[in-house]
Amino acid sequence: MATPARRTLHTRRDTRQLGAAIARSLEAGDLVVLSGDLGAGKTFLVRAIARALGVEGRVTSPTFTLVHEYATARGALLHVDLYRLRGTARLDAEVARLGLRERRGEGAILLVEWGEDATAALGGDPALTVSLVMTGERERVATLSGPRADGNV
Repeated sequence: MATPARRTLHTRRDTRQLGAAIARSLEAGDLVVLSGDLGAGKTFLVRAIARALGVEGRVTSPTFTLVHEYATARGALLHVDLYRLRGTARLDAEVARLGLRERRGEGAILLVEWGEDATAALGGDPALTVSLVMTGERERVATLSGPRADGNV
């Protein structure tokens, strides 16, 4: 396994650039798991990825709806937030009910916040895992691992 890549994000622009790089690396059926404390910038990074994939409308956190779907030139992009389900016995059953593994199998790209405990239910190994840690008032460090972390990201 390759050593995880680390990127310091000093500004929102740095985060948007990382999002664009991630978007360029993604392929149909990829799973991206984003982790980090509340306020670490997971949804902002998802928004940057979505914008780079051509999504023009509002990109907001699906905390209460669990899933938002967007159409892109590369197919469906699903933004999933499992925060409310983490640590519960029904996590895998709820992921199955949402049909996320099937959507991934159909080629949808899944960007999943708080998905660390649901990777098996989501269809297995993530193409990319992004961990965001706040290191200052505005600064974050992104640690990227997985097959899509190699090279272009």
